[in-house]
Amino acid sequence: MAVLAPVGWGIGAGFWTPRGPLTPGEALWSIALSVAVGLAAGWLSRSRWAMLFAPAAFVAAVELARATADGPSVDGPHLSMFGLVALITGRGLHGLLSVLPMIVAAACGAGMTRDQRGSLVRRAGVASGAAAVVLVAVAAAIPARTAPIPGGVADLVTVDAGGYRLGVLIRGRNPSAPVLLFVPGAPGGMEMGAMRRHLSALEDHFVVATMDRRGGGASYPALDGSPPVSLDTGVADTVAATNYLRERFGQDRIYLLAHSGGSLLGALAAARHPELYAAYVGTGQAVDLPETDGIFYDDILSWARATGNNKLERRLVDLGPPPYQDFYSYEPIVTNTAAVYGQDGAGSVDDLDVAEYTLLDKLHTLNAMMDTWQAQYPDMQRVDLRTDVPRLAVPAYFVQGAQEMRGLAEPFAQWYAQLGAPTKRLFVLDDAGHRALFEQPDRFVDALTRVRAETTQ
Repeated sequence: MAVLAPVGWGIGAGFWTPRGPLTPGEALWSIALSVAVGLAAGWLSRSRWAMLFAPAAFVAAVELARATADGPSVDGPHLSMFGLVALITGRGLHGLLSVLPMIVAAACGAGMTRDQRGSLVRRAGVASGAAAVVLVAVAAAIPARTAPIPGGVADLVTVDAGGYRLGVLIRGRNPSAPVLLFVPGAPGGMEMGAMRRHLSALEDHFVVATMDRRGGGASYPALDGSPPVSLDTGVADTVAATNYLRERFGQDRIYLLAHSGGSLLGALAAARHPELYAAYVGTGQAVDLPETDGIFYDDILSWARATGNNKLERRLVDLGPPPYQDFYSYEPIVTNTAAVYGQDGAGSVDDLDVAEYTLLDKLHTLNAMMDTWQAQYPDMQRVDLRTDVPRLAVPAYFVQGAQEMRGLAEPFAQWYAQLGAPTKRLFVLDDAGHRALFEQPDRFVDALTRVRAETTQ
């Protein structure tokens, strides 16, 4: 009987939280249920062996129950930097929130059945474990929040996207100002921190709504929703957030800003639903991911050979040119593009240090990106804006870094040259690369205010 409780809880946890607890509520429930199961196992077995067999039975049941889940956070361990991150913040964090409380509670449950209270050392160990569980629970329970704006709007909300919910940060000093929706770049991307740290000045001119892409940030739990994440669900998520904002703020059309991979979704949303948007603004604009990745591959391989990086050269040669079907095959491209092109990389760790993220959001940042990349990126590769979006029926603006990476800059130049639109304008920011909006925030805000002025005349 003592093993049935951890097996039952493991099966339930595997189906309920296949990637581990992702929200404060899930974390607290996981801790509480693990404590209850551990107490029961220790009490029923009347043995401290429950500290071993209860978590072992729980872990085995979880792994079996979540066998259909896919992604680096739940797949087998992978020998790489990202693989280590996936192991620590996936299974490791799950263990901290479920296995540790079960072990401590099992010790307490077994101890309650004994006539003697046990040695001082043993009691001190149990007390220390209990204190650690309490500290973990308190840290995980702190909710996300955003600072108020007197007379303005400052909200963290979730938007119904049909079967799952998306996190959206909304901030603006004037609730009547035009609404600007920002779609982040990478699959599983979240940019609330970067928007708060670098582009808070936009809040003077717009009501700025920053959505988490499905699978990222507060939207990580939605990754396993139905239908499965894809190119079309990414477009649908953008439209769902758009319609929520239009209804809430009473505006027929809003501005759509999209970055990098998210700009594929943004351009498709604007092309399919021009009646929803006052203008489309792309930055770090993507056009054709297979072509982009092919150029990245060639440039990184040439760089590896020129710098004598034989290990990287062998890895790329063994892989062959993209596209690939799993995230880890893209790891050499993801980890080396910044060095090859002299970019600042994917962003600063400091961008995570904002109150708009829970502790779990921060810890799951890379796992969310990796899991969602593996699920969505292959489907996103079927888009080529040069053929899929030859024309936009809304004003089209682009803010690009002069130092944009070649793999993105060349396809964009071709698409921009042929793109038809009522208005088409390109702003180029000197000394900026792929993340021009965060590298040159003042100039980016200036460009967006010009877009607003030109489209409200």
